[in-house]
Amino acid sequence: MTGPAEVLAGESVACLTQALSHLRGIWEEIGIPEEQRLQRTEVVKRHVKDLLEQMVAEEESLRERLLKSIALCRRELGALCQELQLAPFQEEEEATILQLEKDLRTRVEVMLKQKRERRQELRALQERDQELAGLLGRAPYNIGSSEAVPSLADLDCFRRHLASLAAEKEHRQAEFVHLKQKVILCMEELEQEPSTTFEREAMCQDSGTFCFSLNNLAALKDLLQQLEERRAQKEAVCEELRCRILMLWDWLQVPPEERNAFAPYMEGSRASIMDALHLEVDRLEELKCQNLQKVVEAIRAELATYWDKCFLGEEQRCSFGPYYEDTFSEELLQQHDNELMRLKHYYETHQELFEAIHKWKRSWCLFQELEKKATDLSRFTNRGGNLLKEEKLRAKLQKTLPKASGPSHSPYPVNLWQPHLNLTFSSAVGGGAEGPC
Repeated sequence: MTGPAEVLAGESVACLTQALSHLRGIWEEIGIPEEQRLQRTEVVKRHVKDLLEQMVAEEESLRERLLKSIALCRRELGALCQELQLAPFQEEEEATILQLEKDLRTRVEVMLKQKRERRQELRALQERDQELAGLLGRAPYNIGSSEAVPSLADLDCFRRHLASLAAEKEHRQAEFVHLKQKVILCMEELEQEPSTTFEREAMCQDSGTFCFSLNNLAALKDLLQQLEERRAQKEAVCEELRCRILMLWDWLQVPPEERNAFAPYMEGSRASIMDALHLEVDRLEELKCQNLQKVVEAIRAELATYWDKCFLGEEQRCSFGPYYEDTFSEELLQQHDNELMRLKHYYETHQELFEAIHKWKRSWCLFQELEKKATDLSRFTNRGGNLLKEEKLRAKLQKTLPKASGPSHSPYPVNLWQPHLNLTFSSAVGGGAEGPC
């Protein structure tokens, strides 16, 4: 069976034969001699031959260009596959030269596009990394040579690294804002302005531009700790001054109107408040010196109260000789003041035990009163239910009062307070315990 190419070839030969026959007819009709007709036929042959040779040369040139393009594309594909770390391109075994050249050229274009996109993404990631590394005070991420094309795994690892940096930046920024607010509050309370370069940068710069390095955060924490310690010291000083003022007010019997006028300074620890407290203490101390007898008598009344609270006996009370002197001086006042401070500290140190003893004494007195009533026969004539109430209360006290042997069969457990206070049991029950001086 004849193919389309053979048919076209036959038709071309037929066209050429028909054209030559037509030309010969024209030449015969014109009367051109045979010799000239042969010459003209030779010209036609050469023209056709040149035309066909030119066409063949052009097609051969096309084939060579396609083969060169294929070779070039193969080299580029090999280099691109190596750069992009991809598997080699698999060519179709039965592909024609034209189809193979097209496939290779298309694949090269696709891989060049991937190469550009990877490098563009790498530049964007590096810019973001430089920004985050600068904010966190860290070294930039090392992805290798800047000329090499990153692999997909390298880019994915880089993206996850940046996500970790972004999360760390948010965490540190939140911590910085929290610390900054505390520092600002402390500085306001201390009436202090940022003095060092670091303090000015931390307090004045926007939180989005401050370097959240671990060293900077640690320095900010140290600054906050120093400010809080300074504030605590000032608060302690102010509290001590206020306690002194309240005590002097009581000793000097300062009227409520005068106390209320000073009330705004009885809270806070700012420098202005501390200055006012110092001035008030100085004023009251001066008044105290001017009213020595009045103040000493007020302190003596307070001393008597603490003697009772601490169960101090008569011998111990008498051991403080200045209490019984009647020549009032600043030295005498100072002696009373020191003794009061000592007793206050002693009471506050053992306050829980002293309160327990007071509670027990109240219960013990009530129990003794009920025991005394139990010997009164007239209580059986009572019809108001008091007898039942007294018996229930007495039974409850018998259970709650601790059992212990001691002088007068007092049921208070001596092992609870004797080791701490060095008091004798009989004196404590009698209200005259001998405690340490």
